[in-house]
Amino acid sequence: MSTAPPRNLLTGRVVVVGNGPAAHRLVERLRAQGHGGPITVLGAEGRGAYNRVLLGSVLDGSLPAAAVTLPDLDAEVHQTAEVTDVDRAQRSVRTADGREFGYDVLVLATGSRPLVPEVLGLGTDRLTALRTLADCARLEASTGPVAVLGGGLLGIETARALLARGREVTLVHREPYLVERRLDEAGGRMLAQRLRALGIDVRTGVKAASYRSGTLLLGDGSEVPAELVVACTGVWPEVALAQRAGVSVNRGVVVDDRLRTSDPHVHAIGDCAEHRGTTPGLVASAWEQADVLAAHLTGREATYAGTPVVSRLKARGIDLASVGSVRALSSGDAEIVTLSDPARGRYAKLALHSGRISGAVLLGFPAAIAAIGQLHDRDLPMPADRLSLLLGTSAAVPGAPVGPPQDAVLCRCNNVTRKTLISAWHAGARSVAELARATRATTGCGGCVDDVGRLCSSLADRIETEREGAA
Repeated sequence: MSTAPPRNLLTGRVVVVGNGPAAHRLVERLRAQGHGGPITVLGAEGRGAYNRVLLGSVLDGSLPAAAVTLPDLDAEVHQTAEVTDVDRAQRSVRTADGREFGYDVLVLATGSRPLVPEVLGLGTDRLTALRTLADCARLEASTGPVAVLGGGLLGIETARALLARGREVTLVHREPYLVERRLDEAGGRMLAQRLRALGIDVRTGVKAASYRSGTLLLGDGSEVPAELVVACTGVWPEVALAQRAGVSVNRGVVVDDRLRTSDPHVHAIGDCAEHRGTTPGLVASAWEQADVLAAHLTGREATYAGTPVVSRLKARGIDLASVGSVRALSSGDAEIVTLSDPARGRYAKLALHSGRISGAVLLGFPAAIAAIGQLHDRDLPMPADRLSLLLGTSAAVPGAPVGPPQDAVLCRCNNVTRKTLISAWHAGARSVAELARATRATTGCGGCVDDVGRLCSSLADRIETEREGAA
Protein backbone atom coordinates (compact mmCIF):
# COMPACT_ATOMS: atom_id res chain seq x y z
CA MET A 1 0.00 0.00 0.00
CA SER A 2 1.42 3.37 -0.99
CA THR A 3 2.09 6.02 1.62
CA ALA A 4 0.79 9.53 0.99
CA PRO A 5 3.53 12.15 0.72
CA PRO A 6 3.89 14.48 3.72
CA ARG A 7 1.73 17.60 3.64
CA ASN A 8 3.78 20.74 3.01
CA LEU A 9 2.72 23.29 5.60
CA LEU A 10 4.24 26.15 3.58
CA THR A 11 2.01 27.85 1.06
CA GLY A 12 3.76 31.21 0.91
CA ARG A 13 7.03 33.00 1.54
CA VAL A 14 9.58 31.98 4.16
CA VAL A 15 11.72 34.84 5.43
CA VAL A 16 14.89 33.96 7.35
CA VAL A 17 16.58 36.71 9.37
CA GLY A 18 20.28 35.91 9.53
CA ASN A 19 22.67 34.41 7.00
CA GLY A 20 24.90 32.20 9.11
CA PRO A 21 25.32 28.41 9.19
CA ALA A 22 21.94 27.78 10.86
CA ALA A 23 20.03 29.81 8.27
CA HIS A 24 22.01 28.26 5.43
CA ARG A 25 21.31 24.74 6.67
CA LEU A 26 17.61 25.46 7.04
CA VAL A 27 17.25 26.66 3.44
CA GLU A 28 19.20 23.66 2.15
CA ARG A 29 16.99 21.25 4.05
CA LEU A 30 13.76 22.99 3.01
CA ARG A 31 14.73 22.61 -0.64
CA ALA A 32 15.95 19.03 -0.15
CA GLN A 33 12.63 18.09 1.44
CA GLY A 34 10.58 19.47 -1.40
CA HIS A 35 9.60 23.01 -0.53
CA GLY A 36 9.33 24.89 -3.84
CA GLY A 37 7.95 28.19 -2.57
CA PRO A 38 9.83 31.50 -2.27
CA ILE A 39 12.50 31.84 0.42
CA THR A 40 14.12 35.16 1.35
CA VAL A 41 17.29 35.32 3.46
CA LEU A 42 18.26 38.65 5.05
CA GLY A 43 21.85 38.91 6.27
CA ALA A 44 23.33 41.93 8.07
CA GLU A 45 26.91 41.33 6.87
CA GLY A 46 28.02 42.62 3.52
CA ARG A 47 29.14 39.21 2.30
CA GLY A 48 27.76 35.77 1.60
CA ALA A 49 27.26 33.06 4.19
CA TYR A 50 30.31 31.37 5.67
CA ASN A 51 31.06 28.88 8.41
CA ARG A 52 32.23 31.04 11.30
CA VAL A 53 33.06 27.94 13.35
CA LEU A 54 36.12 27.51 11.11
CA LEU A 55 37.49 31.01 11.75
CA GLY A 56 40.31 29.50 13.81
CA SER A 57 41.48 27.56 10.76
CA VAL A 58 41.46 30.78 8.72
CA LEU A 59 43.37 32.57 11.46
CA ASP A 60 46.09 29.91 11.72
CA GLY A 61 46.54 29.88 7.94
CA SER A 62 45.42 26.30 7.35
CA LEU A 63 42.37 27.49 5.38
CA PRO A 64 41.96 30.50 3.09
CA ALA A 65 38.96 32.70 3.80
CA ALA A 66 37.32 31.49 0.59
CA ALA A 67 37.36 27.90 1.86
CA VAL A 68 34.83 28.62 4.62
CA THR A 69 32.32 30.19 2.23
CA LEU A 70 29.09 28.22 2.10
CA PRO A 71 27.53 27.23 -1.26
CA ASP A 72 25.00 29.47 -2.97
CA LEU A 73 21.41 28.84 -1.97
CA ASP A 74 18.27 28.39 -4.02
CA ALA A 75 16.82 31.47 -2.38
CA GLU A 76 16.58 35.24 -2.65
CA VAL A 77 19.55 36.30 -0.50
CA HIS A 78 20.11 39.92 0.53
CA GLN A 79 23.37 41.12 2.05
CA THR A 80 23.75 44.25 4.19
CA ALA A 81 20.09 43.80 5.08
CA GLU A 82 19.83 44.46 8.81
CA VAL A 83 16.28 43.79 9.96
CA THR A 84 15.13 46.42 12.44
CA ASP A 85 11.42 45.72 12.91
CA VAL A 86 8.87 42.93 12.70
CA ASP A 87 5.19 43.68 12.18
CA ARG A 88 3.53 40.47 13.31
CA ALA A 89 0.04 41.73 12.57
CA GLN A 90 0.91 42.41 8.93
CA ARG A 91 3.49 39.60 8.81
CA SER A 92 6.27 41.71 7.42
CA VAL A 93 9.80 42.76 8.35
CA ARG A 94 11.57 46.04 7.68
CA THR A 95 15.29 46.57 7.10
CA ALA A 96 17.44 49.51 8.19
CA ASP A 97 17.37 50.94 4.63
CA GLY A 98 13.58 50.93 4.51
CA ARG A 99 12.85 47.76 2.53
CA GLU A 100 9.89 45.62 3.52
CA PHE A 101 9.47 41.86 3.07
CA GLY A 102 6.25 40.02 3.70
CA TYR A 103 6.27 36.52 5.17
CA ASP A 104 4.02 33.59 5.87
CA VAL A 105 6.67 31.94 8.03
CA LEU A 106 9.40 33.96 9.74
CA VAL A 107 12.54 32.28 11.08
CA LEU A 108 14.88 34.14 13.42
CA ALA A 109 18.45 32.92 13.04
CA THR A 110 20.10 36.03 14.43
CA GLY A 111 22.90 34.20 16.24
CA SER A 112 24.72 35.69 19.20
CA ARG A 113 26.92 38.65 20.01
CA PRO A 114 30.26 38.56 21.84
CA LEU A 115 30.44 39.67 25.45
CA VAL A 116 33.39 42.05 25.59
CA PRO A 117 34.68 42.95 29.06
CA GLU A 118 35.36 46.53 30.05
CA VAL A 119 39.04 47.01 30.86
CA LEU A 120 40.25 50.40 32.06
CA GLY A 121 42.26 52.13 29.32
CA LEU A 122 41.48 49.50 26.67
CA GLY A 123 39.74 51.06 23.68
CA THR A 124 38.34 49.53 20.52
CA ASP A 125 41.54 50.38 18.65
CA ARG A 126 43.33 47.70 20.73
CA LEU A 127 40.45 45.31 21.37
CA THR A 128 38.64 42.85 19.09
CA ALA A 129 36.44 39.78 19.27
CA LEU A 130 36.67 36.80 16.90
CA ARG A 131 33.21 36.39 15.39
CA THR A 132 33.59 37.39 11.74
CA LEU A 133 35.98 37.14 8.83
CA ALA A 134 36.58 40.87 9.29
CA ASP A 135 37.85 40.11 12.81
CA CYS A 136 40.17 37.49 11.32
CA ALA A 137 41.51 39.98 8.80
CA ARG A 138 42.17 42.53 11.54
CA LEU A 139 44.13 40.00 13.58
CA GLU A 140 46.12 38.87 10.55
CA ALA A 141 47.03 42.47 9.74
CA SER A 142 48.15 43.28 13.29
CA THR A 143 51.69 42.93 14.59
CA GLY A 144 53.31 42.38 17.96
CA PRO A 145 52.29 40.30 20.98
CA VAL A 146 48.65 39.39 21.58
CA ALA A 147 46.70 38.71 24.76
CA VAL A 148 43.64 36.47 24.54
CA LEU A 149 41.04 36.90 27.27
CA GLY A 150 39.04 33.77 28.06
CA GLY A 151 40.17 30.18 28.51
CA GLY A 152 37.18 28.45 26.99
CA LEU A 153 37.31 26.51 23.73
CA LEU A 154 37.25 29.62 21.53
CA GLY A 155 39.95 31.34 23.53
CA ILE A 156 42.24 28.32 23.31
CA GLU A 157 41.60 27.87 19.60
CA THR A 158 42.37 31.56 19.02
CA ALA A 159 45.56 31.47 21.08
CA ARG A 160 46.74 28.32 19.29
CA ALA A 161 45.97 29.82 15.87
CA LEU A 162 47.90 33.01 16.65
CA LEU A 163 50.84 30.96 17.91
CA ALA A 164 50.84 29.07 14.60
CA ARG A 165 51.14 32.47 12.91
CA GLY A 166 54.33 33.10 14.85
CA ARG A 167 52.83 35.54 17.33
CA GLU A 168 53.76 35.88 20.99
CA VAL A 169 50.57 34.88 22.82
CA THR A 170 49.36 35.11 26.40
CA LEU A 171 46.11 33.42 27.40
CA VAL A 172 44.41 35.04 30.40
CA HIS A 173 41.57 33.20 32.17
CA ARG A 174 39.85 34.42 35.30
CA GLU A 175 38.82 30.93 36.51
CA PRO A 176 41.24 28.56 38.33
CA TYR A 177 41.56 26.21 35.34
CA LEU A 178 40.78 26.16 31.62
CA VAL A 179 37.43 25.19 30.04
CA GLU A 180 35.87 24.82 33.47
CA ARG A 181 32.38 24.36 32.01
CA ARG A 182 33.39 21.28 30.02
CA LEU A 183 36.41 19.83 31.92
CA ASP A 184 37.21 18.74 35.41
CA GLU A 185 40.08 20.43 37.23
CA ALA A 186 42.70 17.77 36.46
CA GLY A 187 41.87 17.88 32.76
CA GLY A 188 41.88 21.69 32.69
CA ARG A 189 45.27 21.90 34.37
CA MET A 190 46.82 19.28 32.09
CA LEU A 191 45.49 21.19 29.09
CA ALA A 192 47.24 24.31 30.39
CA GLN A 193 50.49 22.34 30.66
CA ARG A 194 50.08 21.23 27.06
CA LEU A 195 49.56 24.81 25.88
CA ARG A 196 52.57 26.04 27.82
CA ALA A 197 54.68 23.31 26.26
CA LEU A 198 53.64 24.60 22.84
CA GLY A 199 54.75 28.11 23.75
CA ILE A 200 51.62 29.89 25.00
CA ASP A 201 51.93 31.85 28.23
CA VAL A 202 48.88 30.68 30.23
CA ARG A 203 47.68 32.73 33.20
CA THR A 204 44.75 31.29 35.17
CA GLY A 205 42.87 32.54 38.22
CA VAL A 206 43.42 36.17 37.28
CA LYS A 207 41.56 38.80 35.25
CA ALA A 208 42.57 41.79 33.18
CA ALA A 209 42.59 44.99 35.26
CA SER A 210 43.79 47.79 32.98
CA TYR A 211 45.70 48.58 29.80
CA ARG A 212 48.35 51.13 28.92
CA SER A 213 50.68 51.57 25.94
CA GLY A 214 51.11 47.99 24.74
CA THR A 215 50.82 46.37 28.19
CA LEU A 216 47.89 44.56 29.80
CA LEU A 217 47.96 44.77 33.59
CA LEU A 218 46.44 41.84 35.47
CA GLY A 219 44.66 41.76 38.79
CA ASP A 220 47.58 40.12 40.57
CA GLY A 221 49.91 43.00 39.62
CA SER A 222 51.67 41.16 36.79
CA GLU A 223 51.97 42.56 33.27
CA VAL A 224 51.41 41.03 29.85
CA PRO A 225 52.76 42.45 26.56
CA ALA A 226 49.85 43.06 24.18
CA GLU A 227 49.62 45.25 21.13
CA LEU A 228 46.15 43.78 20.60
CA VAL A 229 43.71 42.10 22.99
CA VAL A 230 41.24 39.46 21.75
CA ALA A 231 38.09 38.96 23.82
CA CYS A 232 36.86 35.35 23.83
CA THR A 233 34.84 35.79 27.00
CA GLY A 234 31.49 34.39 25.97
CA VAL A 235 28.47 35.28 23.86
CA TRP A 236 24.88 36.30 24.43
CA PRO A 237 21.93 35.33 22.22
CA GLU A 238 20.99 38.17 19.87
CA VAL A 239 17.38 38.77 20.91
CA ALA A 240 16.86 42.51 20.36
CA LEU A 241 14.74 41.99 17.24
CA ALA A 242 12.62 39.34 18.95
CA GLN A 243 12.08 41.64 21.92
CA ARG A 244 10.92 44.46 19.65
CA ALA A 245 8.63 42.01 17.88
CA GLY A 246 7.02 41.08 21.20
CA VAL A 247 7.65 37.32 21.15
CA SER A 248 8.65 35.56 24.35
CA VAL A 249 12.31 36.08 25.29
CA ASN A 250 14.24 34.85 28.30
CA ARG A 251 17.99 34.51 27.83
CA GLY A 252 17.23 33.51 24.24
CA VAL A 253 14.13 33.47 22.05
CA VAL A 254 11.93 30.88 23.75
CA VAL A 255 10.89 28.02 21.45
CA ASP A 256 9.01 24.76 21.84
CA ASP A 257 9.87 21.31 20.51
CA ARG A 258 8.87 22.41 16.99
CA LEU A 259 11.06 25.51 17.25
CA ARG A 260 7.98 27.78 17.42
CA THR A 261 8.04 31.00 19.41
CA SER A 262 5.02 32.39 21.26
CA ASP A 263 3.79 33.44 17.79
CA PRO A 264 3.09 30.25 15.74
CA HIS A 265 4.15 32.05 12.54
CA VAL A 266 7.58 32.88 13.99
CA HIS A 267 10.32 30.33 14.66
CA ALA A 268 13.88 30.58 15.98
CA ILE A 269 16.94 28.36 15.54
CA GLY A 270 20.63 28.44 16.36
CA ASP A 271 22.45 30.54 18.93
CA CYS A 272 19.51 32.90 19.46
CA ALA A 273 17.04 30.13 20.39
CA GLU A 274 16.30 28.97 23.94
CA HIS A 275 14.84 25.47 24.14
CA ARG A 276 13.76 23.93 27.45
CA GLY A 277 15.68 26.60 29.33
CA THR A 278 19.00 26.12 27.54
CA THR A 279 20.88 27.99 24.83
CA PRO A 280 23.52 25.45 23.74
CA GLY A 281 25.43 27.79 21.41
CA LEU A 282 26.89 24.82 19.52
CA VAL A 283 26.86 24.33 15.78
CA ALA A 284 25.60 20.75 16.14
CA SER A 285 22.51 22.08 17.94
CA ALA A 286 21.90 24.66 15.23
CA TRP A 287 22.24 22.00 12.51
CA GLU A 288 19.78 19.67 14.23
CA GLN A 289 17.30 22.47 14.91
CA ALA A 290 17.43 23.48 11.24
CA ASP A 291 16.81 19.87 10.20
CA VAL A 292 13.85 19.50 12.55
CA LEU A 293 12.28 22.81 11.54
CA ALA A 294 12.64 22.04 7.83
CA ALA A 295 11.03 18.65 8.34
CA HIS A 296 8.20 20.13 10.40
CA LEU A 297 7.48 22.90 7.90
CA THR A 298 7.35 20.44 5.03
CA GLY A 299 4.76 18.27 6.76
CA ARG A 300 6.90 15.62 8.40
CA GLU A 301 6.56 14.55 11.99
CA ALA A 302 9.58 16.05 13.67
CA THR A 303 10.33 17.46 17.10
CA TYR A 304 13.50 18.74 18.73
CA ALA A 305 14.39 17.15 22.06
CA GLY A 306 17.87 18.62 22.46
CA THR A 307 21.28 17.69 21.11
CA PRO A 308 23.76 15.41 22.91
CA VAL A 309 26.57 17.56 24.26
CA VAL A 310 29.90 16.80 22.64
CA SER A 311 32.45 19.63 22.67
CA ARG A 312 35.56 19.22 20.54
CA LEU A 313 38.56 21.55 20.65
CA LYS A 314 39.63 22.63 17.17
CA ALA A 315 43.27 23.47 17.85
CA ARG A 316 46.21 22.16 15.87
CA GLY A 317 48.06 19.36 17.68
CA ILE A 318 45.63 19.05 20.62
CA ASP A 319 42.99 16.30 20.78
CA LEU A 320 40.41 17.28 23.36
CA ALA A 321 36.76 16.31 23.68
CA SER A 322 34.15 16.60 26.39
CA VAL A 323 31.10 14.33 26.24
CA GLY A 324 27.91 14.56 28.24
CA SER A 325 27.73 16.11 31.69
CA VAL A 326 30.90 17.40 33.32
CA ARG A 327 29.07 17.32 36.67
CA ALA A 328 28.79 13.55 36.33
CA LEU A 329 32.57 13.34 36.71
CA SER A 330 32.23 14.28 40.38
CA SER A 331 29.04 12.33 41.03
CA GLY A 332 29.14 10.25 44.17
CA ASP A 333 27.09 7.40 42.69
CA ALA A 334 29.09 7.07 39.45
CA GLU A 335 31.76 4.54 38.59
CA ILE A 336 34.76 6.67 37.68
CA VAL A 337 37.38 5.47 35.19
CA THR A 338 40.53 7.60 35.12
CA LEU A 339 43.72 7.36 33.10
CA SER A 340 46.35 10.04 33.70
CA ASP A 341 49.61 10.14 31.74
CA PRO A 342 51.18 13.59 32.31
CA ALA A 343 54.46 12.68 30.61
CA ARG A 344 52.60 12.22 27.32
CA GLY A 345 50.00 14.88 27.98
CA ARG A 346 47.17 12.35 28.11
CA TYR A 347 44.22 12.34 30.44
CA ALA A 348 40.87 10.55 30.40
CA LYS A 349 38.08 10.51 32.94
CA LEU A 350 34.78 8.73 32.40
CA ALA A 351 31.70 8.65 34.61
CA LEU A 352 29.56 5.53 34.26
CA HIS A 353 26.06 4.99 35.57
CA SER A 354 24.80 1.41 35.22
CA GLY A 355 27.75 0.75 32.92
CA ARG A 356 26.83 3.60 30.56
CA ILE A 357 28.72 6.85 29.93
CA SER A 358 27.12 9.89 31.55
CA GLY A 359 30.16 12.14 31.16
CA ALA A 360 33.69 11.97 29.80
CA VAL A 361 36.79 14.08 29.30
CA LEU A 362 39.40 12.95 26.77
CA LEU A 363 42.73 14.72 26.25
CA GLY A 364 45.30 13.09 23.98
CA PHE A 365 43.16 10.06 23.10
CA PRO A 366 42.02 10.80 19.53
CA ALA A 367 41.23 7.17 18.69
CA ALA A 368 38.66 7.01 21.49
CA ILE A 369 36.68 10.18 20.80
CA ALA A 370 34.33 8.82 18.13
CA ALA A 371 33.69 5.57 19.99
CA ILE A 372 33.02 7.29 23.34
CA GLY A 373 30.68 9.77 21.66
CA GLN A 374 28.81 6.95 19.95
CA LEU A 375 28.40 4.97 23.18
CA HIS A 376 27.10 8.07 24.96
CA ASP A 377 24.71 9.15 22.21
CA ARG A 378 23.18 5.68 21.87
CA ASP A 379 23.21 4.95 25.60
CA LEU A 380 25.15 1.74 24.99
CA PRO A 381 27.07 -0.15 27.70
CA MET A 382 30.79 0.49 28.02
CA PRO A 383 32.97 -2.50 26.93
CA ALA A 384 34.70 -4.35 29.76
CA ASP A 385 38.15 -3.56 28.36
CA ARG A 386 38.12 0.20 29.02
CA LEU A 387 41.85 0.69 28.45
CA SER A 388 41.72 -0.85 24.98
CA LEU A 389 38.83 1.41 24.05
CA LEU A 390 40.77 4.50 25.12
CA LEU A 391 43.97 3.47 23.39
CA GLY A 392 42.32 2.14 20.25
CA THR A 393 44.19 -1.16 20.56
CA SER A 394 43.00 -4.75 20.19
CA ALA A 395 40.58 -5.99 22.79
CA ALA A 396 41.74 -8.16 25.64
CA VAL A 397 39.03 -10.65 24.70
CA PRO A 398 39.85 -12.14 21.27
CA GLY A 399 37.47 -10.97 18.60
CA ALA A 400 35.78 -8.32 20.75
CA PRO A 401 35.59 -5.04 18.85
CA VAL A 402 36.84 -1.92 20.63
CA GLY A 403 37.31 0.49 17.76
CA PRO A 404 34.49 2.63 16.45
CA PRO A 405 31.84 0.56 14.65
CA GLN A 406 31.11 1.11 10.97
CA ASP A 407 28.04 3.17 11.80
CA ALA A 408 29.95 5.42 14.25
CA VAL A 409 29.39 9.06 13.34
CA LEU A 410 32.71 10.81 12.71
CA CYS A 411 31.26 14.09 11.41
CA ARG A 412 28.48 14.95 13.83
CA CYS A 413 27.51 18.16 12.05
CA ASN A 414 26.61 16.37 8.83
CA ASN A 415 25.88 12.91 10.30
CA VAL A 416 28.63 11.21 8.28
CA THR A 417 29.55 7.71 9.45
CA ARG A 418 32.78 5.76 9.14
CA LYS A 419 31.01 3.48 6.68
CA THR A 420 30.06 6.42 4.43
CA LEU A 421 33.63 7.75 4.50
CA ILE A 422 35.12 4.33 3.77
CA SER A 423 32.74 3.85 0.85
CA ALA A 424 33.66 7.28 -0.53
CA TRP A 425 37.36 6.49 -0.12
CA HIS A 426 37.02 3.26 -2.08
CA ALA A 427 35.06 5.19 -4.71
CA GLY A 428 38.08 7.42 -5.29
CA ALA A 429 37.97 10.19 -2.65
CA ARG A 430 41.49 9.63 -1.32
CA SER A 431 42.14 12.84 0.64
CA VAL A 432 40.38 14.86 3.35
CA ALA A 433 39.43 17.50 0.79
CA GLU A 434 38.02 14.91 -1.62
CA LEU A 435 36.10 13.20 1.18
CA ALA A 436 34.70 16.59 2.20
CA ARG A 437 33.41 17.16 -1.31
CA ALA A 438 31.95 13.67 -1.50
CA THR A 439 30.34 13.47 1.95
CA ARG A 440 30.45 17.00 3.50
CA ALA A 441 32.46 15.60 6.41
CA THR A 442 34.69 18.29 8.01
CA THR A 443 32.58 21.12 6.54
CA GLY A 444 30.62 21.75 9.74
CA CYS A 445 32.47 22.66 12.93
CA GLY A 446 35.76 21.24 11.63
CA GLY A 447 36.33 19.16 14.74
CA CYS A 448 36.50 15.89 12.80
CA VAL A 449 39.29 16.96 10.40
CA ASP A 450 41.97 15.00 12.28
CA ASP A 451 39.71 11.93 12.61
CA VAL A 452 38.98 11.92 8.87
CA GLY A 453 42.70 12.38 8.16
CA ARG A 454 43.57 9.42 10.36
CA LEU A 455 40.95 7.30 8.61
CA CYS A 456 42.45 8.26 5.24
CA SER A 457 45.92 7.29 6.42
CA SER A 458 44.79 3.98 7.88
CA LEU A 459 42.95 3.03 4.69
CA ALA A 460 45.96 3.94 2.57
CA ASP A 461 48.25 1.92 4.86
CA ARG A 462 45.90 -1.06 4.64
CA ILE A 463 45.91 -0.97 0.83
CA GLU A 464 49.70 -0.71 0.77
CA THR A 465 50.02 -3.67 3.15
CA GLU A 466 47.70 -5.73 0.98
CA ARG A 467 49.76 -4.88 -2.10
CA GLU A 468 52.99 -5.87 -0.38
CA GLY A 469 51.41 -9.12 0.77
CA ALA A 470 50.31 -9.94 -2.75
CA ALA A 471 53.72 -9.15 -4.28
